[in-house]
Amino acid sequence: MTAAVQRAWQRARRRQWWISVLVGLPLALAATALALRVAGFNPATVALLLALLATAGIATWRARRLDRRWLVRQLDRHPVAQDSADLLFAAPDTLNPLQQRQRHHVATALQSAPPDLRPRWPARVLWLAWIGALLVIALALGWPRSRAGAVVPGPGAATNAAPAQAPTLQSGRLQIRAPAYTGQPLRAQPALDAKVAQGSQLEWSLRFSTPPATAVLQFHDGQRLPLQRHGDAWTAQWTAARPMLYRVVTTPALRESRLYRLDVVPDRAPSVRVIAPDRSLVLGTPGQRQWALQFEASDDYGVAATAELKVTLAQGSGENITFREQRFSLAGSGPVTQRRFARTLDLAALGAAPGNDVIAQLQVRDNRAPTAQTAQSTSVILRLPSAEQIQSADLEGMVKKTLPAYFRSQRQIIIDAEALLRLRRQLPPEEFTRRADAIGVDQRILRLRYGQFLGEESEGAAKPPPTSDALPTSDALPTSDAPAAQDHDHDHDTADAAGHAQAGHDDHDHGSATAGSAPVFGSATDVLSEYGHTHDHAEAATLLDPQTRATLKAALDQMWSSEGELRQGRPDAALPYAYKALAFIKQVQQAERIYLARVGPELPPIDESRRLGGDRTDLGSRTLPLQAVPAPDPAIVEVWQQLAVADNAPDLDALSGWLRANEARLPDPLSLAAAIEELRVAPGCLDCRNALRAQLWRALLRPPPQVSRRTAPDRMGQTWLDALEKAR
Repeated sequence: MTAAVQRAWQRARRRQWWISVLVGLPLALAATALALRVAGFNPATVALLLALLATAGIATWRARRLDRRWLVRQLDRHPVAQDSADLLFAAPDTLNPLQQRQRHHVATALQSAPPDLRPRWPARVLWLAWIGALLVIALALGWPRSRAGAVVPGPGAATNAAPAQAPTLQSGRLQIRAPAYTGQPLRAQPALDAKVAQGSQLEWSLRFSTPPATAVLQFHDGQRLPLQRHGDAWTAQWTAARPMLYRVVTTPALRESRLYRLDVVPDRAPSVRVIAPDRSLVLGTPGQRQWALQFEASDDYGVAATAELKVTLAQGSGENITFREQRFSLAGSGPVTQRRFARTLDLAALGAAPGNDVIAQLQVRDNRAPTAQTAQSTSVILRLPSAEQIQSADLEGMVKKTLPAYFRSQRQIIIDAEALLRLRRQLPPEEFTRRADAIGVDQRILRLRYGQFLGEESEGAAKPPPTSDALPTSDALPTSDAPAAQDHDHDHDTADAAGHAQAGHDDHDHGSATAGSAPVFGSATDVLSEYGHTHDHAEAATLLDPQTRATLKAALDQMWSSEGELRQGRPDAALPYAYKALAFIKQVQQAERIYLARVGPELPPIDESRRLGGDRTDLGSRTLPLQAVPAPDPAIVEVWQQLAVADNAPDLDALSGWLRANEARLPDPLSLAAAIEELRVAPGCLDCRNALRAQLWRALLRPPPQVSRRTAPDRMGQTWLDALEKAR
């Protein structure tokens, strides 16, 4: 296709687009004038915008219809094309030599004498469209409106005067000026529904199709706000203090009057969170000189730049405690809605000494004017330890570090052996054998302790540290076999028992426990210690049943094998025996024990004369008092019942009064008020009745849930109950 043909094609498309626009533009203007006459300025603006968009879309669509096929048909009408215009758009390699020659001839002819492809202007259509549109616009804007009171009627013609035309709300604008402390800019919106901050200044500006005689804003609580006329606009101002529903009421009444909702958002009090320390009670360290504090305060509109830190120093103990309070001003950092406050207290400057408590609490304010809201954080306490507490803590630390070296459990022996196996390649053979032998010694001490419960003798091992534990009894079996990290609950008794066994059985010295004390006549303990060796007999050693004794004997055998392998430096061979010993110990721990009462029961004698007498004098009543359920207002229940019947007219005035009295406890009082107003305006609206009934049901008080009744038994259950009744 040649450049001349391309330019002719583009001029034709542009001519077609302008023809469509010039035909559609008067129609759009006429539709806008009609909308302005009927609906007002805002609907007319929307109609004009939609009409222009439709005109542009139709013009573009009509221009694109002049495609390549249309161009070929138009070119074939000219003699120079010789009905061969389609050759200009074909690929050269698909044409034979004759077609290529013909294509060159046609292209040369069209380039020298390009045709005019532009469509003609439809003058008649354009004239008709514009004349008709101007006529419609003139009639829509120039037709006289009917005005109330334009002609003063005579005294006798008052009853025959035509009623005034009802006005319509053409446009509205609501300007919202939030309080300065909120930081919200001045905004204006065309919608009359709004959600504003508490204390905002609201200004309405309304325009009507026909100027009414009076206009007010009627709120749902009965308050009325008059609208003042300024030219064509009616304005009013109001301070938003609480949520309200309102409607525009004019004289004469509006054609359509709807409810508008104003949601008022109250300013929340600030909240304070403690960041450091991470707990409310902090135990100080010896010699601590400083205490770092950090808080975070947040608010919906902003937190004040400064806050006050209250520090209380508690000194003394018991009933002799004194308090001293100091206050510090802190400057915040970060955004205005979420500030952080930090302070590092100098304990020496506060006068804090060991044994004192330092209590800190932050108080913040928001930017609300004229009265700011305050909030305070939770109290955090720093407890400085006294000298006595430091000494006891040090002693406890030494005990914890020393004692676990002597007390081992079977599970700890397994853990140590496995840890030693993992270090085999890193340790020299002599060190590996020495550590395995040490674990074997621990295994031996544990075996001797458990062997006492079977009456075994001591083997003369080295004595463990002395303790104050008593000799084992039938209830002295270890109740847990936890690792050393869990304080070795039963291993304390293990070492003690081993010590008693070694100290008391090496030379068979069974003297009295206290040196110099005389034996008590008839005491079984003194007799046995003087004349007998009961621990030599397994049957007299404990009160365990035979099965438990057999299980414990199997555990000792496995400990013996584990000990032998460990003493020879083979912990890998000792682990199977150690695991079996642990399993047997768990079985023994779960076995039943026999408990003997130290003193026989001495129950008071039964008074046979009072049996089956029915005397209930000394018995207290177990009947629970019935709690009265607060009954809902009967008037509200009556209204709810009346709404179920379409013919009944509910008392909406009483319902409105009840709503004003109970507005504080309702979750959404505006929705209920809106339902009341809708039914008041349209008493015959069935949907309005159902909506009000649903809102009223949510507002009614419900009794607390009671105990549910027992479900009815099935056939099998009823048969069983009948059989019990007959057996009775």
